[in-house]
Amino acid sequence: MLIAGAELLVRAAVRLAARLHVRPLIMGLSIVAFGSSAPQMAISLQATLADNTDIAVGSVIGSSIFNILVILGLSALIIPLRVSRQLVRLDIPLMIGASLLVFALAYNERLTSVDGLILLAALVLYLVLLLRQSRHSARPRLPDPADQRSAAPRFSSMLMVLLGLGLLVFAGHLLLGAAITVADNLGLSERVMGLTVIAVSASLPQLATSLLAALRGQRDIAVGNVIGSNLFNLLGVLGFTALVAPTPLSVSPNALDFDLPVMLGVAVLCLPVFYSGYRVTRAEGLLFLGLYLAYSLHVVSFTTGMPLAGKLEHLMLFFVLPALVAFLLFSSLRAWRRQHKRETP
Repeated sequence: MLIAGAELLVRAAVRLAARLHVRPLIMGLSIVAFGSSAPQMAISLQATLADNTDIAVGSVIGSSIFNILVILGLSALIIPLRVSRQLVRLDIPLMIGASLLVFALAYNERLTSVDGLILLAALVLYLVLLLRQSRHSARPRLPDPADQRSAAPRFSSMLMVLLGLGLLVFAGHLLLGAAITVADNLGLSERVMGLTVIAVSASLPQLATSLLAALRGQRDIAVGNVIGSNLFNLLGVLGFTALVAPTPLSVSPNALDFDLPVMLGVAVLCLPVFYSGYRVTRAEGLLFLGLYLAYSLHVVSFTTGMPLAGKLEHLMLFFVLPALVAFLLFSSLRAWRRQHKRETP
Protein backbone atom coordinates (compact mmCIF):
# COMPACT_ATOMS: atom_id res chain seq x y z
CA MET A 1 0.00 0.00 0.00
CA LEU A 2 2.92 2.35 0.69
CA ILE A 3 4.32 1.74 -2.78
CA ALA A 4 0.93 2.08 -4.47
CA GLY A 5 0.09 5.26 -2.55
CA ALA A 6 3.48 6.79 -3.34
CA GLU A 7 3.10 5.91 -7.02
CA LEU A 8 -0.32 7.59 -7.21
CA LEU A 9 0.86 10.64 -5.27
CA VAL A 10 3.98 11.26 -7.38
CA ARG A 11 2.17 10.79 -10.69
CA ALA A 12 -0.71 13.03 -9.64
CA ALA A 13 1.67 15.71 -8.32
CA VAL A 14 3.56 15.80 -11.62
CA ARG A 15 0.33 16.03 -13.62
CA LEU A 16 -1.06 18.77 -11.38
CA ALA A 17 2.18 20.75 -11.56
CA ALA A 18 2.03 20.64 -15.37
CA ARG A 19 -1.64 21.60 -15.55
CA LEU A 20 -1.38 24.37 -12.96
CA HIS A 21 1.88 25.63 -14.52
CA VAL A 22 3.66 25.24 -11.17
CA ARG A 23 7.18 23.89 -10.70
CA PRO A 24 7.33 20.30 -9.35
CA LEU A 25 9.51 21.59 -6.48
CA ILE A 26 6.57 23.64 -5.16
CA MET A 27 4.34 20.54 -5.28
CA GLY A 28 7.00 18.56 -3.43
CA LEU A 29 7.34 21.22 -0.73
CA SER A 30 3.60 21.56 -0.22
CA ILE A 31 1.02 18.93 -1.19
CA VAL A 32 3.36 15.92 -1.36
CA ALA A 33 5.31 16.85 1.79
CA PHE A 34 2.32 17.77 3.95
CA GLY A 35 0.32 14.79 2.76
CA SER A 36 3.03 12.21 3.39
CA SER A 37 3.53 13.73 6.87
CA ALA A 38 -0.07 13.01 7.86
CA PRO A 39 0.86 9.78 9.73
CA GLN A 40 3.30 11.79 11.87
CA MET A 41 0.49 14.14 12.90
CA ALA A 42 -1.76 11.20 13.82
CA ILE A 43 1.02 9.51 15.80
CA SER A 44 1.93 12.61 17.82
CA LEU A 45 -1.70 13.40 18.63
CA GLN A 46 -2.47 9.82 19.70
CA ALA A 47 0.68 9.66 21.82
CA THR A 48 -0.10 13.00 23.50
CA LEU A 49 -3.68 12.05 24.35
CA ALA A 50 -2.36 8.77 25.79
CA ASP A 51 0.12 10.78 27.94
CA ASN A 52 3.15 9.40 26.05
CA THR A 53 4.77 12.78 25.42
CA ASP A 54 8.26 11.30 25.00
CA ILE A 55 6.93 9.41 21.97
CA ALA A 56 5.15 12.52 20.63
CA VAL A 57 8.26 14.72 20.79
CA GLY A 58 10.85 12.01 20.12
CA SER A 59 9.12 10.77 16.97
CA VAL A 60 9.21 14.27 15.43
CA ILE A 61 12.92 14.71 16.27
CA GLY A 62 13.80 11.22 15.05
CA SER A 63 11.73 11.64 11.90
CA SER A 64 13.48 14.92 11.04
CA ILE A 65 16.89 13.24 11.36
CA PHE A 66 15.76 10.15 9.43
CA ASN A 67 14.23 12.20 6.60
CA ILE A 68 17.48 13.97 5.77
CA LEU A 69 20.09 11.31 6.46
CA VAL A 70 18.28 8.19 5.23
CA ILE A 71 15.68 9.35 2.70
CA LEU A 72 18.02 11.81 0.96
CA GLY A 73 20.89 9.33 1.29
CA LEU A 74 18.99 6.46 -0.33
CA SER A 75 17.48 8.73 -3.00
CA ALA A 76 20.96 10.04 -3.91
CA LEU A 77 22.19 6.45 -4.28
CA ILE A 78 19.47 5.84 -6.89
CA ILE A 79 20.25 9.02 -8.83
CA PRO A 80 22.35 12.08 -7.88
CA LEU A 81 19.84 14.68 -6.73
CA ARG A 82 19.70 18.07 -8.38
CA VAL A 83 19.08 20.83 -5.83
CA SER A 84 17.17 23.98 -6.76
CA ARG A 85 18.65 27.36 -5.87
CA GLN A 86 15.38 28.18 -4.11
CA LEU A 87 16.07 25.41 -1.60
CA VAL A 88 19.52 26.79 -0.77
CA ARG A 89 18.38 30.42 -0.57
CA LEU A 90 15.01 29.99 1.16
CA ASP A 91 13.82 26.57 2.29
CA ILE A 92 17.03 25.18 3.85
CA PRO A 93 17.62 28.37 5.93
CA LEU A 94 13.96 28.22 6.99
CA MET A 95 14.38 24.57 8.03
CA ILE A 96 17.45 25.54 10.08
CA GLY A 97 15.45 28.40 11.60
CA ALA A 98 12.57 26.03 12.47
CA SER A 99 15.03 23.64 14.16
CA LEU A 100 16.53 26.53 16.14
CA LEU A 101 13.05 27.74 17.13
CA VAL A 102 12.03 24.31 18.45
CA PHE A 103 15.36 24.01 20.31
CA ALA A 104 14.89 27.44 21.91
CA LEU A 105 11.25 26.85 22.91
CA ALA A 106 12.07 23.40 24.36
CA TYR A 107 15.06 24.67 26.35
CA ASN A 108 12.99 24.80 29.56
CA GLU A 109 12.19 21.08 29.05
CA ARG A 110 8.58 21.61 27.93
CA LEU A 111 6.45 22.90 25.09
CA THR A 112 3.37 24.87 26.17
CA SER A 113 0.26 25.89 24.25
CA VAL A 114 1.82 29.33 23.72
CA ASP A 115 4.85 27.62 22.16
CA GLY A 116 2.44 25.70 19.93
CA LEU A 117 0.86 28.95 18.73
CA ILE A 118 4.31 30.36 17.92
CA LEU A 119 5.20 27.27 15.87
CA LEU A 120 1.88 27.33 14.01
CA ALA A 121 2.30 31.05 13.25
CA ALA A 122 5.73 30.26 11.80
CA LEU A 123 4.15 27.55 9.63
CA VAL A 124 1.55 30.02 8.31
CA LEU A 125 4.36 32.46 7.48
CA TYR A 126 6.20 29.73 5.56
CA LEU A 127 3.07 28.84 3.58
CA VAL A 128 2.61 32.50 2.65
CA LEU A 129 6.23 32.67 1.45
CA LEU A 130 5.76 29.43 -0.49
CA LEU A 131 2.61 30.81 -2.15
CA ARG A 132 4.41 33.98 -3.19
CA GLN A 133 7.32 31.91 -4.49
CA SER A 134 4.97 29.76 -6.56
CA ARG A 135 3.45 32.85 -8.16
CA HIS A 136 6.85 34.33 -9.00
CA SER A 137 8.17 31.06 -10.42
CA ALA A 138 4.99 30.07 -12.26
CA ARG A 139 5.56 28.88 -15.78
CA PRO A 140 4.11 31.11 -18.51
CA ARG A 141 0.65 30.08 -19.60
CA LEU A 142 0.20 29.74 -23.34
CA PRO A 143 -3.25 30.13 -24.86
CA ASP A 144 -4.59 26.68 -25.47
CA PRO A 145 -8.14 25.85 -26.52
CA ALA A 146 -7.80 22.58 -24.62
CA ASP A 147 -7.70 24.53 -21.35
CA GLN A 148 -11.49 24.71 -21.46
CA ARG A 149 -11.59 20.93 -21.32
CA SER A 150 -8.90 20.56 -18.62
CA ALA A 151 -11.29 20.61 -15.66
CA ALA A 152 -11.98 16.87 -15.85
CA PRO A 153 -8.29 15.77 -16.01
CA ARG A 154 -7.48 18.19 -13.18
CA PHE A 155 -10.29 16.68 -11.09
CA SER A 156 -8.98 13.17 -11.77
CA SER A 157 -5.50 14.27 -10.66
CA MET A 158 -6.94 15.58 -7.38
CA LEU A 159 -8.72 12.26 -6.88
CA MET A 160 -5.40 10.47 -7.45
CA VAL A 161 -3.76 12.73 -4.82
CA LEU A 162 -6.49 11.95 -2.27
CA LEU A 163 -6.38 8.22 -3.01
CA GLY A 164 -2.58 8.17 -2.76
CA LEU A 165 -2.65 10.06 0.54
CA GLY A 166 -5.31 7.71 1.91
CA LEU A 167 -3.23 4.65 1.06
CA LEU A 168 -0.10 6.21 2.61
CA VAL A 169 -1.90 7.15 5.85
CA PHE A 170 -3.62 3.76 6.25
CA ALA A 171 -0.48 1.78 5.45
CA GLY A 172 1.54 3.96 7.84
CA HIS A 173 -1.05 3.32 10.57
CA LEU A 174 -0.81 -0.47 10.11
CA LEU A 175 2.98 -0.36 10.10
CA LEU A 176 3.05 1.85 13.19
CA GLY A 177 0.90 -0.59 15.17
CA ALA A 178 3.20 -3.46 14.29
CA ALA A 179 6.31 -1.40 15.13
CA ILE A 180 4.97 -0.43 18.57
CA THR A 181 4.18 -4.07 19.35
CA VAL A 182 7.71 -5.14 18.39
CA ALA A 183 9.30 -2.29 20.37
CA ASP A 184 7.22 -3.19 23.46
CA ASN A 185 8.29 -6.82 23.18
CA LEU A 186 11.94 -5.72 22.98
CA GLY A 187 11.53 -3.60 26.12
CA LEU A 188 12.62 -0.31 24.54
CA SER A 189 12.00 2.96 26.40
CA GLU A 190 9.52 5.54 25.10
CA ARG A 191 12.35 7.89 24.08
CA VAL A 192 14.15 5.21 22.05
CA MET A 193 10.86 4.00 20.56
CA GLY A 194 10.01 7.55 19.48
CA LEU A 195 13.46 8.33 18.07
CA THR A 196 13.93 5.07 16.19
CA VAL A 197 11.12 2.60 15.58
CA ILE A 198 8.17 5.01 15.55
CA ALA A 199 10.08 7.82 13.80
CA VAL A 200 11.16 5.45 11.03
CA SER A 201 7.65 4.01 10.70
CA ALA A 202 6.12 7.50 10.48
CA SER A 203 8.67 8.48 7.82
CA LEU A 204 8.11 5.45 5.59
CA PRO A 205 5.47 7.28 3.47
CA GLN A 206 8.06 10.03 2.82
CA LEU A 207 10.67 7.35 2.07
CA ALA A 208 8.41 5.57 -0.41
CA THR A 209 7.41 8.85 -2.06
CA SER A 210 10.96 10.20 -2.42
CA LEU A 211 12.45 6.92 -3.62
CA LEU A 212 9.72 6.51 -6.21
CA ALA A 213 10.15 10.13 -7.30
CA ALA A 214 13.90 9.54 -7.69
CA LEU A 215 13.26 6.38 -9.74
CA ARG A 216 10.90 8.37 -11.97
CA GLY A 217 13.50 11.10 -12.42
CA GLN A 218 11.41 13.66 -10.47
CA ARG A 219 14.34 14.86 -8.36
CA ASP A 220 12.69 18.14 -7.36
CA ILE A 221 9.83 16.21 -5.75
CA ALA A 222 12.26 13.79 -4.06
CA VAL A 223 14.19 16.62 -2.37
CA GLY A 224 11.28 18.99 -1.82
CA ASN A 225 9.28 16.24 -0.09
CA VAL A 226 12.01 15.84 2.56
CA ILE A 227 12.52 19.55 3.27
CA GLY A 228 8.78 20.29 3.28
CA SER A 229 8.06 17.31 5.55
CA ASN A 230 10.64 18.47 8.08
CA LEU A 231 9.18 21.98 8.13
CA PHE A 232 5.66 20.59 8.55
CA ASN A 233 6.75 18.17 11.30
CA LEU A 234 8.63 20.81 13.32
CA LEU A 235 6.16 23.67 12.93
CA GLY A 236 2.83 21.99 12.21
CA VAL A 237 2.91 18.66 14.04
CA LEU A 238 4.73 19.88 17.16
CA GLY A 239 2.81 23.17 17.13
CA PHE A 240 -0.66 21.61 16.87
CA THR A 241 0.21 18.83 19.33
CA ALA A 242 1.48 21.33 21.93
CA LEU A 243 -1.60 23.50 21.38
CA VAL A 244 -4.20 20.77 21.97
CA ALA A 245 -2.28 18.82 24.65
CA PRO A 246 -4.04 18.87 28.03
CA THR A 247 -0.69 19.55 29.72
CA PRO A 248 2.59 20.98 28.37
CA LEU A 249 4.66 18.49 26.39
CA SER A 250 7.67 17.38 28.41
CA VAL A 251 11.06 17.29 26.68
CA SER A 252 13.57 14.89 28.24
CA PRO A 253 17.03 16.18 29.28
CA ASN A 254 18.62 13.55 27.01
CA ALA A 255 16.74 15.02 24.05
CA LEU A 256 18.00 18.50 24.94
CA ASP A 257 21.58 17.36 25.44
CA PHE A 258 21.89 15.12 22.39
CA ASP A 259 18.92 14.58 20.08
CA LEU A 260 17.93 18.21 19.45
CA PRO A 261 21.56 19.31 18.80
CA VAL A 262 21.91 16.39 16.35
CA MET A 263 18.69 17.43 14.60
CA LEU A 264 19.95 21.01 14.33
CA GLY A 265 23.36 19.83 13.13
CA VAL A 266 21.80 17.65 10.43
CA ALA A 267 19.72 20.61 9.21
CA VAL A 268 22.84 22.82 9.09
CA LEU A 269 24.70 20.03 7.26
CA CYS A 270 22.30 20.35 4.32
CA LEU A 271 23.42 23.91 3.54
CA PRO A 272 27.06 23.26 2.55
CA VAL A 273 26.23 19.88 0.95
CA PHE A 274 23.48 21.39 -1.19
CA TYR A 275 25.50 24.53 -1.97
CA SER A 276 28.54 22.63 -3.28
CA GLY A 277 27.41 22.06 -6.84
CA TYR A 278 23.66 22.28 -6.10
CA ARG A 279 23.39 18.51 -6.02
CA VAL A 280 23.63 15.56 -3.65
CA THR A 281 26.05 12.98 -5.05
CA ARG A 282 26.14 9.25 -4.34
CA ALA A 283 29.21 9.74 -2.12
CA GLU A 284 27.32 12.32 -0.05
CA GLY A 285 24.36 9.93 0.10
CA LEU A 286 26.64 7.26 1.59
CA LEU A 287 27.95 9.86 4.06
CA PHE A 288 24.37 10.62 5.18
CA LEU A 289 23.60 6.93 5.67
CA GLY A 290 26.81 6.38 7.65
CA LEU A 291 25.98 9.31 9.96
CA TYR A 292 22.51 7.88 10.64
CA LEU A 293 23.97 4.46 11.42
CA ALA A 294 26.36 6.03 13.94
CA TYR A 295 23.52 8.07 15.49
CA SER A 296 21.24 5.03 15.84
CA LEU A 297 24.01 2.91 17.38
CA HIS A 298 24.74 5.68 19.90
CA VAL A 299 21.07 6.05 20.93
CA VAL A 300 20.55 2.33 21.43
CA SER A 301 23.90 1.68 23.15
CA PHE A 302 23.55 4.73 25.45
CA THR A 303 20.02 3.75 26.49
CA THR A 304 20.88 0.11 27.11
CA GLY A 305 24.09 0.98 28.99
CA MET A 306 26.43 -0.74 26.56
CA PRO A 307 30.15 0.24 26.74
CA LEU A 308 29.99 0.96 23.02
CA ALA A 309 28.30 4.32 23.74
CA GLY A 310 31.39 5.98 25.20
CA LYS A 311 33.63 4.74 22.39
CA LEU A 312 31.19 5.93 19.74
CA GLU A 313 30.89 9.36 21.36
CA HIS A 314 34.68 9.72 21.53
CA LEU A 315 35.04 8.61 17.90
CA MET A 316 32.37 11.03 16.69
CA LEU A 317 33.62 14.04 18.69
CA PHE A 318 37.34 13.76 18.03
CA PHE A 319 37.60 12.10 14.62
CA VAL A 320 34.40 12.04 12.54
CA LEU A 321 33.07 15.54 13.26
CA PRO A 322 36.40 17.38 12.70
CA ALA A 323 36.92 15.49 9.43
CA LEU A 324 33.34 16.23 8.36
CA VAL A 325 33.67 19.95 9.14
CA ALA A 326 36.96 20.16 7.23
CA PHE A 327 35.45 18.38 4.23
CA LEU A 328 32.38 20.62 4.17
CA LEU A 329 34.44 23.80 4.49
CA PHE A 330 36.68 22.68 1.63
CA SER A 331 33.75 21.73 -0.65
CA SER A 332 31.87 24.97 0.15
CA LEU A 333 34.95 27.10 -0.53
CA ARG A 334 35.58 25.28 -3.82
CA ALA A 335 31.95 25.76 -4.87
CA TRP A 336 32.07 29.47 -3.99
CA ARG A 337 35.28 29.98 -5.99
CA ARG A 338 33.81 28.11 -8.96
CA GLN A 339 30.67 30.27 -8.96
CA HIS A 340 32.72 33.45 -8.42
CA LYS A 341 34.79 32.64 -11.51
CA ARG A 342 31.65 32.15 -13.57
CA GLU A 343 30.23 35.50 -12.50
CA THR A 344 33.51 37.36 -13.10
CA PRO A 345 33.73 38.55 -16.77
